[in-house]
Amino acid sequence: MTSTISETKLKEYYDVALDLVIKCGPIFEEGYNKIKKEVTVKSDFYDFVTVYDRQIEEKLTEGLLKAFPESRFIGEESLAASKEMPELTDAPTWIIDPIDGTTNYIHRFPHCGISVALAVHKQLVVGIIYNPAANELYTSRKGHGAYLNGQPIQVSGATTLSNSVIGHEITLINNASWRDKNIKRVYKLGSVAAGTRCLATAALSLAYVAKGTLDTYHVDNLKPWDVAAGVLLVREAGGIVHDTNGSEFNVMQPNLVAAGKDSLAQEVIQLIREADQINDYTFT
Repeated sequence: MTSTISETKLKEYYDVALDLVIKCGPIFEEGYNKIKKEVTVKSDFYDFVTVYDRQIEEKLTEGLLKAFPESRFIGEESLAASKEMPELTDAPTWIIDPIDGTTNYIHRFPHCGISVALAVHKQLVVGIIYNPAANELYTSRKGHGAYLNGQPIQVSGATTLSNSVIGHEITLINNASWRDKNIKRVYKLGSVAAGTRCLATAALSLAYVAKGTLDTYHVDNLKPWDVAAGVLLVREAGGIVHDTNGSEFNVMQPNLVAAGKDSLAQEVIQLIREADQINDYTFT
């Protein structure tokens, strides 16, 4: 257990957050079950927000601030109009994505969920991901393991990519500045992996690594709220998370490779290095 926070306080943070996330379930389901939703396009044509994203983030923020006035927040919708990411300090900081996988949510594709993490002294200590559409509640607190609907989960034992299923966000090719990189990487990784999957939600993809459904997962160019809760889940389920370049993972610059075993993560990292050196687009 980390020395930066007492067990009692950690449990209090966890219990309050979990209760609030579960209470947001009906809001999530109301919107999910609607055929037509009120949708706004943000700065990019593929980046959507619904009234339910905003309602859930407001409910979470208000509830957490009432219980813990010392809290700070890094939330997707509260920062939507800001051009600068706030600094992560030692203060208790809630990192919130009210609906990760909003495009899936809009289309009633059941890979989406509420993601809430807590960092104290810059360490991730609580991670909760709730997908009411699939009745999946993933929970973790530092030093206490990872759980799905109250049952312990653990990462897979796969050690090489040739016998692994990898998650990769090929959907990011809709951003022109990231397109070439992602095409080269999915070509290199997909050519070796036993299977390649794209869920279009980083939170649940990491949760799937934590429960062993995905053996490894790679994504770049996202935001802290997309991955924070999932990173703790993977770690608490016995897995490893690195920066894509092989260095220590930084939640505020969340390029990552997550895996059950470090040997698998290192193979993925090496293949990404090789992919980034590709200049010829005549793939075979």
